[in-house]
Amino acid sequence: MRFTILFLAVAAVGQTPDSSINAGRVTFEKSCGKCHGGDGNGGEMGPAILYRLPARNDSELAVLIRAGLPERGMPPVPIAEADMPALVRFLRTIQRADRPVVRRKVTLAGGLSLEGEVLNEGVNDLQLRTDDHRVHLLRRAANQTFRQVTSEHDWPNYDGVPGGNRYTSMTEINKSTVGHLSPAWMFNIPNGGHLQGTPAVSGGIMYVTVANECYALDAGTGRMIWHFRRKSTRGPTEATGGATNRGAVVAGDRVFMDTDEAHIIALDRFTGWLLWETTIADWRENYFTTSAPQIAGNFVLTGVAGGEHGSNGFVAAFEQSTGREVWRFWTVPKPGDPQSETWRGIDLAHGGAPTWFTGTYDPELDVVYWPAGNPSKEYNGDERAGDNLYSDSLLALDRKTGKLKWYYQFTPHDLWDWDATETSVLVNAEWQGRPSKLLLHADRNGFFYVFDRATGELLLWKPFVKKLTWASGIDAQGRPVKNPNQEPTKEGTLVCPSQDGATNWFSPSFNPATGLYYVQTFEKCSVYTKRDGDVWEAGKLYLGGSQRTAEELQPERVLKAIDIHTGAIAWELPQPGSANSWGGTLATASGLVIFAEESGALAAADAVSGKLLWSFPVNAGWRASPMTYMFDGKQYIAIAAGPDIISFALR
Repeated sequence: MRFTILFLAVAAVGQTPDSSINAGRVTFEKSCGKCHGGDGNGGEMGPAILYRLPARNDSELAVLIRAGLPERGMPPVPIAEADMPALVRFLRTIQRADRPVVRRKVTLAGGLSLEGEVLNEGVNDLQLRTDDHRVHLLRRAANQTFRQVTSEHDWPNYDGVPGGNRYTSMTEINKSTVGHLSPAWMFNIPNGGHLQGTPAVSGGIMYVTVANECYALDAGTGRMIWHFRRKSTRGPTEATGGATNRGAVVAGDRVFMDTDEAHIIALDRFTGWLLWETTIADWRENYFTTSAPQIAGNFVLTGVAGGEHGSNGFVAAFEQSTGREVWRFWTVPKPGDPQSETWRGIDLAHGGAPTWFTGTYDPELDVVYWPAGNPSKEYNGDERAGDNLYSDSLLALDRKTGKLKWYYQFTPHDLWDWDATETSVLVNAEWQGRPSKLLLHADRNGFFYVFDRATGELLLWKPFVKKLTWASGIDAQGRPVKNPNQEPTKEGTLVCPSQDGATNWFSPSFNPATGLYYVQTFEKCSVYTKRDGDVWEAGKLYLGGSQRTAEELQPERVLKAIDIHTGAIAWELPQPGSANSWGGTLATASGLVIFAEESGALAAADAVSGKLLWSFPVNAGWRASPMTYMFDGKQYIAIAAGPDIISFALR
């Protein structure tokens, strides 16, 4: 009976399944084939689509066809409602889940051989994945043979090392050779926007992320090895800003990254296959994730974003092998718990203090140092009287248990959106004649701090920007001495630094030979306005006011070198422009500071004097920091620039 009904339904519209497919083919050839080719394999005006079709369901395909992707050159196609089902049915007959597998056996220089799947091949290079799923990056040698490339000085996590210091011992690129630095390769990420991540490199493979996507690249050519992608989650992307991802971290044979809907995933680093996935938090409660996780022992740690949206922050640790959550530390206490008395008012329930930025780790002390962000409803503190712990704080957590060892709050009862989510750099250096374990932190609030990272003792503080009005200093108890009349008002209050901070999440670096800490800074101020009546609601911002940059005070971007023993500014390099770029620094043992310059150039300065030695006009609106690695005996410097990854080497 069911078959009869189906037959009658088809007969009623005058089409058999085969005739429907044929009708869809005619529609495709007429409306789509001129760009994508009659078989979907691509044409002069458009790419192949066979392997892209399975990523979308039928309704999503219909929306894509009618709306197009104008920003990527695909115009809307006005397909009639009656013709769309047949078109989609035809598309399903040509789609392919996997690309054809091409196997090959190659001879290596020396007589050994490798056999496996060819992933990509160029004039001089070949990517081969053997049956054990390992990827071999090969270069052509003499007599039709290949050689395997070498890879040293990897960069497996966000800042290169768990201690957060963007410093390299490589010296091939130095004061004498930096003038010969030029682009070696470039990789474009479709619809990548302004990339904010730092590439990770392990074993010659570079891993680059955008929201819900990871690309594995040959670090010597930029040629893609594999691509992992999942659909964006509508909620966090549209409501809470989860469309950013700042990178992945590599440990062993796995790549770990966060997704927009506040999940953490593990991928096989050779294949891109999903190994496990764990929910960090519920995105419908305004949670999302944006930054690179951190490796600490056998755990992978991450935090959550959502401070502007009233979601309470936490740091969580997961087993690398299984994704099982091991512990969780909340940055806003529950009612009745210790420090809950620092939140007097209803905003304890939606306090914020997000943990969205990557922390640092000391394997010797087995301590994780994680920064916490601003309280929610940041410009109006009427319903959160008190210090609001642990917002705007640095947390020293026991790696095994997640228990708090010590903390320091940079900006109690923050009303200016000054997250403490700046990289805390761990260095071993002499302090007053004794070898010491130090932690360096230039905070968004305008003060530079040096701590004993084992005990949490504050050893030094000093302002590192000139435009600083909210506080006059730090008292003997380590608390800021706040100046009067600096809180937001309904009429607007001028405060320095600006809402962007004296610095921000873009990376600093430290050179142990010079004893200098290099940080990109903002010299600018904001007018802060308070607003009453804001009520927390899922999917919406929770700000309690607004701010605007005080353009009349001439904002400025300045690279500064800070003496960590005195806090004095050793040198500074002002950069012309509107002070809207967000690029960081990289220090080298060869005496260079590589930095993302305000005009959109990648530049290098003398680490001792600050003299500008080299620049290349990338013309990027920087949202990322440079990194470095060695591939096949050559040093590279790479950075995300707009939607591209650009890797530089000596020519």
